[in-house]
Amino acid sequence: MSKKNKKNQNNEAKAAQEEIQEKETLNAEQQANENKETADNDPEKRIAELEEQLEHEKSKYLFLMADLENFRKRTLKEKADLLKNGAESAMRDLLPVVDDLERAMDAINKGGDLDSLKEGVDLIYNKFVKYLESQHVTAIDSTGKEFDTDLHEAVTMFPAPDPAMKGKVIDTTIKGYMINDKVLRHAKVVVGN
Repeated sequence: MSKKNKKNQNNEAKAAQEEIQEKETLNAEQQANENKETADNDPEKRIAELEEQLEHEKSKYLFLMADLENFRKRTLKEKADLLKNGAESAMRDLLPVVDDLERAMDAINKGGDLDSLKEGVDLIYNKFVKYLESQHVTAIDSTGKEFDTDLHEAVTMFPAPDPAMKGKVIDTTIKGYMINDKVLRHAKVVVGN
C-alpha cells in the first residue's frame, strides 16, 4: 500500500473518530443538561452523573494518548527505514559505473589498445560526472579565484608569481565539491603569498 493510501486512510479514520467524539460530546452535554434539571433536586444523582461523565472523559483521554503513542512509534519506524535505505537509489545508480570500470580493468589486463583504453576511461569519467551532476554535486572552481575559507582549505602558501595573485588560489591539489550549495568537501589549494 502506498504512503498516500496510508495517509488517506489515516486521515479518514481520524475524521471518523473526530466525528464520533463530537457526537459523543454533544450527547454527553445534552444528557448533562437534562440530568442537571432533574439532579438539581438530588445531589447523589448529580454526583453519579458527574462521575459517569468523568469516566467518559478519562476513556477519551486514554484513547487519544494511545493514538498519539502509536503515531510516535510509526513515525520513528518510518524515519529509521529512511535512514537505513536512504542511499539505496544512489548506490543503484552507481553500479553501471562500477561495471564499466571492471570492463576497463579487464581490457587493461588483456593488454588492449592504449588509445581505446584511454577513450573508455574518459567515457567512464564523463558518465560518473554526469551522475554526480544529476545528484546536484558540482566541483568547486578554485584556481585563480580569491581564497575563501568557506570553500577552500589552504595546504600551503607559495610566493605569488604576480602581485595580483596575492591572496588568490595558485593551484588546486584536490578538487572540492558542493551538494545543493553546501560544501561536501573543501578544495585543497595552494595560496599566493
